[in-house]
Amino acid sequence: MQSTQVKIEAYDPFAFFTISAMQPETVPMRTKLVVMGPPWLYYLLYFNDPDFAQLFKIKADFGEEMDATEAHCASYAHYIAHVCRDEQLQPCDRSGVEAIIEYGMRRVADQDKLTSQFGQVADLLREAHYAAIQTGTDVMGRAHVEQALQARRFRSNRIEEKLREMITEGAVLIDTDGRRVGQVNGLAVLQLGDHTFGRPSRVTATVSMGRSGIVNIEREAKMSGNTHDKGVLILSGYLRQMYAQDKPLTLSASLCFEQSYSGIDGDSASSTELFVLLCRLANVPVRQDLAVTGSVNQAGDIQAIGGVNEKIEGFYDLCVQRGLTETQGVIIPEANVRNLMLRPDVAEAIRHGQFHIYPIAHVDQGLELLTGIPAGDIGAPDTLHGLVNARLQGLALDMASFADASSNGTGDLEEKVASS
Repeated sequence: MQSTQVKIEAYDPFAFFTISAMQPETVPMRTKLVVMGPPWLYYLLYFNDPDFAQLFKIKADFGEEMDATEAHCASYAHYIAHVCRDEQLQPCDRSGVEAIIEYGMRRVADQDKLTSQFGQVADLLREAHYAAIQTGTDVMGRAHVEQALQARRFRSNRIEEKLREMITEGAVLIDTDGRRVGQVNGLAVLQLGDHTFGRPSRVTATVSMGRSGIVNIEREAKMSGNTHDKGVLILSGYLRQMYAQDKPLTLSASLCFEQSYSGIDGDSASSTELFVLLCRLANVPVRQDLAVTGSVNQAGDIQAIGGVNEKIEGFYDLCVQRGLTETQGVIIPEANVRNLMLRPDVAEAIRHGQFHIYPIAHVDQGLELLTGIPAGDIGAPDTLHGLVNARLQGLALDMASFADASSNGTGDLEEKVASS
């Protein structure tokens, strides 16, 4: 490409000896080479191949999503008609086009965006066409699109069903009713090739007097990633900012994702861990008919997370299997409301009040939902923050008392332990 010539050479079995002196003339060549691939591959070649940047000087970065404007939705409808006409598929009616557009929004998990991966849209059209033929209709509608999506999910969700079966049989312990102290239902996302689903997990906390701070059991077992470890460290910052302005933090607390034996990463459970830790310190029972997802910062603000639809649907499916009580629901970050593109059955249950979504923007809102007690101020004794502060104050005083007894002699320490 650099010489703009093509040189044709005969195969030479002897690399060190030339057996033919005849060489054809070079052929002039003027070409344009277009290479398509994912961004990570482009950057890998750019930084590791010195010739790559010289050979490919023009880069066009295509996004995987576009704004869901009226014009783009109309273009979606034209594309659907184009595919149906070229591939001789059943024509798509208005409801079918709307369902395909909703699928495009769900692919990018955004009510204001559409996926630009049109190959996936065409695949869904072909599957919906097959569903329409099976039912003997001449037009593809919403029902056929939803049937195709349901069949696609059924073909790939064997592991999801097995995990849910283990929960309903009691092999994996998850409560969906009542109240418990020191445990909250968290939500994780598992991705298995072309299938992504949410899995409820029990998050527990224990607290004692000590100086170890917050111990992340997953980290100690080398089963957590850096992002998850950072989320746990943020909890320490929140506790110091909120409760340690007039006393030292003298506690040893452990956090654990129970019955989780694979690696875990991400900070989307940091709010869940903070809720369970604060409720354990306050010794207040937590609603088990709610599950929680969301990231938290040191100021207590709840931040957006990924996979919100799959997490909600994962907990909903478990509640349906055990029986809906009309009190169950999921607490999500307020910033994730625009990402809600739920399955039709989940959206229908929410509309009829059988299942609930609670968007929150701050830790205090989540605490009140989970406990029914006002978050309040650390100086108010009948609030949750007041109960937490009183417990931490007591731990600090007990630690100081034990330290004084230890400095005065072993006998005094043993007497102090016996009296306590």
